[in-house]
Amino acid sequence: MPDLTTATPTTATLPTGDLISTAPLGPGDVARIFDVAAQLKADRTGFGHVLAGKKLGMLFEKESLRTRFTFDIGMQELGGSAVFLDHRHARLGSREAISDLGRNLERWVDGAVLRVYKHRHVEEFAEACSAPVINGLSDLLHPCQALSDFFTLREHWGTLAGRKLAYVGDGNNTCHSLLQTGARLGVHVTVCSPEGFEPNSRILNDAMIAARETGAEIRIVENAHEGVAGADAVYTDVWASMGQEDEIEERAAIFSAYRVDPEMMERAAPDALFMHCLPAHRGAEVTAEVIDGPRSIVFDIAENRLHVQKAIMAMLMAPDAVAALG
Repeated sequence: MPDLTTATPTTATLPTGDLISTAPLGPGDVARIFDVAAQLKADRTGFGHVLAGKKLGMLFEKESLRTRFTFDIGMQELGGSAVFLDHRHARLGSREAISDLGRNLERWVDGAVLRVYKHRHVEEFAEACSAPVINGLSDLLHPCQALSDFFTLREHWGTLAGRKLAYVGDGNNTCHSLLQTGARLGVHVTVCSPEGFEPNSRILNDAMIAARETGAEIRIVENAHEGVAGADAVYTDVWASMGQEDEIEERAAIFSAYRVDPEMMERAAPDALFMHCLPAHRGAEVTAEVIDGPRSIVFDIAENRLHVQKAIMAMLMAPDAVAALG
């Protein structure tokens, strides 16, 4: 099966002018993101002209380490600057209409990244804002994370189509974006979740439709040891996301059989990689032996958030400069 991330890209920008979800992306779009990211990663100092003079607005309702640092540093490395607006103590829409926020920012910045609780707030902001909008995380999707995940896998494997990824745990925003993105890249994705914590049905249906075009297989199973059998990569995430802190104890009991430990990794392929979007809780969703072991690529992924997001920002905010990269 050919690697779909080598498909010839048709444009230097992204199809919708925003990155709210990976659903609108075709294989060529993903290939272009990955190729540009690889160029920017290979030379951290040589592309300071790409976003020279550009400004990024960052509106965050949630705590952040990787997302905040990588977008801010990414803008600096491409010659631009970022302005951070901390909304942790005042939810979007509480002080003024979200549409008004978008209509204000479009007058001041060349792009915006939002990290929010409610996905509809990203969509509402993007509808009002003429500048490109990037979803830095919502309760439904985490597209930048999934693109960084698959970019990292391409670095390790060379090709993606036909590979097997097993996701173990809660069917959350990261899981959703892995499904949507993997299906479009021809990656077989198995989600192992307890009953009642499966992925959103709308996201699952979208992934299955995309999978018909690429030859990917999408499976949802309850038994984690069955689901990871033969997987080329095993992925997990926290059992309780931000905003679910009052469910931590209940979820710990429900998900106890979904801890990724050496025994579970032995069910996967002999050279299977371990993945996590971080932050991680050692002893909960993953043991220290696994996340700190030689098969873990979690910090490769964290590093690549910087380069993939630089590519996304460049393609959205300076497509002519990206086209000149070749």
